Amino acid sequence: MMALEAHGPDTFVALGPRYPWGGLYGGQIVAQGLRAAALTVDPRYRVHSLHAFFIRRGDHEEPIRFQVERLRNGRSFVTRAVVARQSTGAILNMSASFHVAEQATDMQAAEAPAVDGPDGVAATSWSPMFDRRCPARVGPGTSTAWLRMSDPVGDDPALHACALAYLSDDLPTEAVIDLHPGSGGSREQDWMTASLDHAIWFHRPVKADDWQLHHFRCHGLLSSRGLAIGQVFIGDAHVATVAQEVLLRSRRPPP
Repeated sequence: MMALEAHGPDTFVALGPRYPWGGLYGGQIVAQGLRAAALTVDPRYRVHSLHAFFIRRGDHEEPIRFQVERLRNGRSFVTRAVVARQSTGAILNMSASFHVAEQATDMQAAEAPAVDGPDGVAATSWSPMFDRRCPARVGPGTSTAWLRMSDPVGDDPALHACALAYLSDDLPTEAVIDLHPGSGGSREQDWMTASLDHAIWFHRPVKADDWQLHHFRCHGLLSSRGLAIGQVFIGDAHVATVAQEVLLRSRRPPP
């Protein structure tokens, strides 16, 4: 999936599999967009943040064309813009920033929630791409899971960041649905959902084929939109923060 094919200067083409719900998975498009951006950046720069907007639903039956614009090449920071297109037009617009590691203060205030470890927790993954195990819910409007890529990712730090981006789109919608007062006893088909935008801040190096604890909390619902903020931990280390706004509409008739 990350083997993008070059099609001219700063343009890459990728494919995606069919998913259980049809169309493409947003985490896949974000991951491929980040990979396209990283292919235009010197490896000594590591991604520290990305911000993406989902514009149209992707089609798994046709290739995705990623066009990268080199917005800035600085001594400390590099900035890229990426547009993913299919025949219907743009399906994703993303910016990504890369930074050279600096020797500076390293402090962490975030703490992982106290949940059972992945061993002994039932597997709930919907894809052979990754393992997912969900411990008991931490509280209302939350979604928590242990996630890791099923196969070894390799030694390239950029690929591990892309893999984290792929995984980071799995839980936000569940947290938003869980906060809705009508979610009790509902089924997945009772809701129409769509990811609207997605942001990731990469704090520390990531090993995406190790177990990561993803913990999301929905911070509110307004005008059919819910905002989920998540933290990603490997061991005690806070490695990333994720934010996503989700469109949520009920398909059930009102009582």
